[in-house]
Amino acid sequence: MSKLILDKDYSDWVADLSKRYRSSQIKAAVAVNEELLRFYWSLGHDIVERQDENKYGRGFFKALSSDLKAVLPEAKGFSVRNLYYIRDFYMMYKEILPQIGAKSPMQNSTQSCEKDVESNLPQLGANLFRLPWGHHKLLIDKYISHPQIALFYAKEAVDNGWSRAVLDHMLDTDLHLRQGKAISNFNLRLSQPAGDLAQELTKDPYIFDFTNLTEPYQERELKEALLAEITRFLLELGEGFAYVGKEYRLKVGETEQFTDLLFYNLKLRCYCVIEVKVTKFEPGHLGQLGTYVTAVNHLLKTEQDNPTIGLLVCKTKDNVLAQYSLEGYNLPIGISQYQLEKLLPANFKSTLPTIEEIETKLK
Repeated sequence: MSKLILDKDYSDWVADLSKRYRSSQIKAAVAVNEELLRFYWSLGHDIVERQDENKYGRGFFKALSSDLKAVLPEAKGFSVRNLYYIRDFYMMYKEILPQIGAKSPMQNSTQSCEKDVESNLPQLGANLFRLPWGHHKLLIDKYISHPQIALFYAKEAVDNGWSRAVLDHMLDTDLHLRQGKAISNFNLRLSQPAGDLAQELTKDPYIFDFTNLTEPYQERELKEALLAEITRFLLELGEGFAYVGKEYRLKVGETEQFTDLLFYNLKLRCYCVIEVKVTKFEPGHLGQLGTYVTAVNHLLKTEQDNPTIGLLVCKTKDNVLAQYSLEGYNLPIGISQYQLEKLLPANFKSTLPTIEEIETKLK
């Protein structure tokens, strides 16, 4: 800050100007991206509607790429490969987003995420043009035949500000099949819309592939591994989770209780107690978790907070047993399981050749 004017009001004004300028930069970048995507949409429309690909044969995209580069030498994005992506971008969504160019209505679908798309078309159409082009290419590569699923990821990526690497990870772990799938009593024990929102924030299974654990492992090792990668753990938990503490101390009467993991969800405006079990789900697990949830309600929850929720994450579970077990609980609790996709067997390292063995083989 300049030493010429030592006035707090002036300093605050300059700081505010800096924030406003950066905000304007972001808005400008978003606007440029939207305009570029709308141009790509119109170009894809022209390619498909004119049927020039059929008229001029296999050399059409090469000729179009060369001609566009000639008349727009300063522009990027007209490679042959990108022109194919632009065509597919239009083809992929034109039947299900009539408000941005298509004439055909959305086809009926039995998939839950497709039903969500159908009920939120205007918002999803807007999200489509807010998503960076690199993200779109990932979606085209994976879900060109399933645009409703692609729109689900487009919405999640825009709402949560996912980078391309994060989107790629969510695609690899099939988020659309996991999100909102925990067995819970949230809709019975929470008022609406909090019940639906809490359910939507759950996953089943949770993917803890970033822990790099080896068999066998203990609960403490899993918890420590999760917290060692807290950024990725929070990403897997979902939107709005803030870490409060591990083995959080709660003074209950004459005893001390320690929660496994305590979080606060900014979107739900409530505490969330998470218990992790490295064994199969047992109904008895709910008693311990329920005690922690009740204690947090009494000791930490304020009038501004919504009721605390509990989430039990087990190695495996019987869905029917889990559902029956929840019916007798008045506290809002969800039950999921986890997967360690990159789990290595304990003797895995011993099976790998050493550097010396490799060099000997090469010689």
